[in-house]
Amino acid sequence: MTQKDTIDELQSLQTEASSGERRELAERRELTLGTFLRGSVRARRRADRRTGDEYHLDWHSPDLLFLAVTTVLISVIDAFFTLTLLRHGAREANPFLAYVLTNHPEMFAIIKMILTGGGVLVLVAMARAELFRVVRVKTILQWLLLGYVVLFGYEMWLLRDIF
Repeated sequence: MTQKDTIDELQSLQTEASSGERRELAERRELTLGTFLRGSVRARRRADRRTGDEYHLDWHSPDLLFLAVTTVLISVIDAFFTLTLLRHGAREANPFLAYVLTNHPEMFAIIKMILTGGGVLVLVAMARAELFRVVRVKTILQWLLLGYVVLFGYEMWLLRDIF
C-alpha cells in the first residue's frame, strides 16, 4: 500500500465519520473461538432477540442435552462391543481407529471418546446453524444418534452367539 492509498483511505474514513455513520467496519457479533469459549463458561443468551434472527446461543434446550449424552453413551458401549467383537475375530471398519488398534491399542477408547465427544460438542454448539444453508446442524446430530442406534443394534446382533 502506498502513502497515497493510505491518505485516501484515511480521508474516506474521515468523510464517513463526519457524515454521522457510527457503524464499525468489523462485525462484532461474529462467532469466534473466544466467544465460543466465553459463552461456554458464562451462558447468557438463551433465545433470539428478535423473531427470525439467527444467533448462536450459549444456553441450549434439554433435547440437545439428551441427544448429546445419549450419543456419547452409545459410543462408549460401542467401544466395549467393538473390543469384544475384535477378540472374537471381527475387524475394525474405521481405518483410523484400525490403525490406532494396531499400533496403540491402549489408546483406542481414549481416542474414540475424544473424537466422538469433541464432534458432539461442536455439533451442539452449532446446533442452530445450517450446513450449506440446507440442513440444520441439530438434524445432523439427530441422524448421528440414529446411526449409533443402528450400529448398536447391529453389534447386538453380532454378539448374540457370544453371550
